[in-house]
Amino acid sequence: MHCPFCQHEDTRVIDSRLTEDGSSVRRRRECPQCGERFNTYETAELKLPAIVKSGERREAFDERKLRVSFERALQKRPVASDDVDSSVRVIVNDLRKSGEREVSSRQVGELVMRELKKLDQVAYVRFASVYRKFEDMQAFREEIEKLERDLPELDGLQLPLLGEAKRK
Repeated sequence: MHCPFCQHEDTRVIDSRLTEDGSSVRRRRECPQCGERFNTYETAELKLPAIVKSGERREAFDERKLRVSFERALQKRPVASDDVDSSVRVIVNDLRKSGEREVSSRQVGELVMRELKKLDQVAYVRFASVYRKFEDMQAFREEIEKLERDLPELDGLQLPLLGEAKRK
């Protein structure tokens, strides 16, 4: 690697360590020409699939858009940003592991719903109402009832969505 200070053609590695999260290697380098030291980071280059939108339009995966979707659904909800970061990482890792070159925006939406279901039931219903284009109150009721059937293990962790009378 070229020295960023004097442009000497070669530097030597004097220390290598994994970063805290284990996703990259930090290397401490020294230039034999000028003696300057600097850090480099080595990470695996893993491509994320392209997103196929409705109408067959394709665009590069944008983690920012994914995060914005979570933030909109979770607006004014008591969910820690670390939990959002974790959910975004899970989805990004799932997309990487899929090995697909392209995924539909619908598949990404389903992954978001899966993660929101774990984070916050209100945010899940909020996202589902836009994503699934709810047209009336009945669509909300059906989604809430489905959510309550699907998540008995979360019973009691969050306030009920339709009230105790409806649940029993």
